[in-house]
Amino acid sequence: MSDLLGYLLTGLGIGAGFALVGSGMVVIHRVTRVVNLAQGAFAVLAAMLTSTLLATGLPHGLAEGAGVLVAAGAGVLTGIVAIGRPGTEPGAALIITLGLGVLAYAVEVTVWGDQPRSYAGLPGAVTLGGARIQAHYLLVIAVTLPVFAALMAFFRGTDPGKALTACAENPYAARVVGIDVRRMGLLAFGLGGALGGLAGVLLTPVQQVTFDSDVTLIVNGFAAAVLGGLTRPGVALAGGLLLGVAQTLIAGYGGGAHQLEIALLVMLAVMVAQAVRAGSVREVAR
Repeated sequence: MSDLLGYLLTGLGIGAGFALVGSGMVVIHRVTRVVNLAQGAFAVLAAMLTSTLLATGLPHGLAEGAGVLVAAGAGVLTGIVAIGRPGTEPGAALIITLGLGVLAYAVEVTVWGDQPRSYAGLPGAVTLGGARIQAHYLLVIAVTLPVFAALMAFFRGTDPGKALTACAENPYAARVVGIDVRRMGLLAFGLGGALGGLAGVLLTPVQQVTFDSDVTLIVNGFAAAVLGGLTRPGVALAGGLLLGVAQTLIAGYGGGAHQLEIALLVMLAVMVAQAVRAGSVREVAR
């Protein structure tokens, strides 16, 4: 039982990181209808930069904050390239983000090399119900939950958040009332970059990061986002936590060689179920 509790809590910590990546994709897709395939690169960029800043002696907090801010800036730059030109279709923008993600590989290898990087997180371990858990996993959970609460409050209680929601629900109507949809799209990309960067700086102390770590992050993040139909951050949180727990249980009781495949299977199953449900709704409507 103690092993099970340990796996569950560890999985929740890892899944919280997946949820942050997925929620960034949801925020961007809600407003722009673009699936941002460079989302994982924001996490890697923030993690790599944080490791460098910590090595120079910059204290924790400042280093992580700088990493998240740079990731947010990278998100805005990605948005400018992907949707900055009027009339760019979401499909074309998706390909652009894929190209930018590949470009990020070259930049990261050139600047930081191809060796794994990590840095110290919250030290120590906590014993809960007989299970000994790294304290940093609990920190990831403790940071992620308020971030999602703040994200929901932002969308519901602030003017920029309401403008983003208006663009998500009806871009044409948003334009009619004077909302700059393009600017809101860039804001969404910046927010998505910050969420991806936060995932990177939180997970790196427990999972080493390399230039190609974005593949795992984007697959798991996209799987979490798909559970919410790429429109609901709250469901993306649940999806990320579910994926993290499932992968940790499989690794703990079976082996860690098939964790990525689990995310792909979950994503495929949800997409099939949604397609079947959509077909059923259309049949009823007829």
